[in-house]
Amino acid sequence: MSNNRPFQIGVHPINWVGEDVREHGADTTYETILDDIKRLGLTGTEMGRKYPQDLVVLKQELASRGIQLVSQWKSVLLSDPSYLEQELAAYRAHCQFLSEMGSKVISTAEVGGSLHFDPRRTPNEKEVLRLDEDGWRSLAEGLNTAGSIAREFGMKLAYHHHGGTVVESPEEIDRLMELTDPSLVSLLYDTGHAYYGGADPLQVLRKHYDRIAYIHLKDIRPSVLAEARSEAADFVTCIRKGVFTVPGDGCIDFAPIIAELVDRGYNGWAMLEGEQDPAIHPPYEYAFNALQHIDTLINENARKGAKVNE
Repeated sequence: MSNNRPFQIGVHPINWVGEDVREHGADTTYETILDDIKRLGLTGTEMGRKYPQDLVVLKQELASRGIQLVSQWKSVLLSDPSYLEQELAAYRAHCQFLSEMGSKVISTAEVGGSLHFDPRRTPNEKEVLRLDEDGWRSLAEGLNTAGSIAREFGMKLAYHHHGGTVVESPEEIDRLMELTDPSLVSLLYDTGHAYYGGADPLQVLRKHYDRIAYIHLKDIRPSVLAEARSEAADFVTCIRKGVFTVPGDGCIDFAPIIAELVDRGYNGWAMLEGEQDPAIHPPYEYAFNALQHIDTLINENARKGAKVNE
């Protein structure tokens, strides 16, 4: 595999152990995940629910394998002002933990209105509740404040547009970027969630490149997505059906995406993500193939660049 990568590639533990679908990889140990990451030759990961919660143990387990904790997902409920104080206190504590782990970006997503993550929703509801004007204003102001807390710790709030949430579609991504302060709120660009939300991932990348601080590289199985949409399946059901997979195994053309990142000089982290049943899709094997696919695209892009310069 290539070591000439122009940006840093890591892998998310969600390939081994589901976060939203708890039965996926339920018996997998963190040692298995970290050993596989080391075997892949990768040095970056996000926090996963199987990883040690004790800071000393976590640092030791990561350091012994030469792996950096790049980020950890943080749900926020900032669209409802009554939650603001407690949410910002929790965000500060999250920043404290990640800063002690040497992380530089905080994967952050609003859960207000979501079926699965919003504590105010009831089990019999079927649709995401989109934000009204007040909700958007409250969310943007809350994110700016959370972003200033992140900055105190020398980190960036990277907003994760996400399926099954109120910032999912290309229009919602645009609106969030317009309403928030670029110096306080960056974007976590996720290829799979962009496609899932109805966007062209390449267009999102081009439009918002200057805001991107962190990347998730994820692919989509279009036949599964079409079937799920025809059944009006919710987000977690889509995951169970296998809508997501790793780059090179779905329908997203990563060649222009990689070319864009290389040409623009992106040098941050990009995580390989699959978010599928590890019993059916072996995580190490899928991550290995995804890495080969990305490396091939990087090398092809370099060759094209060399020919142009000849």
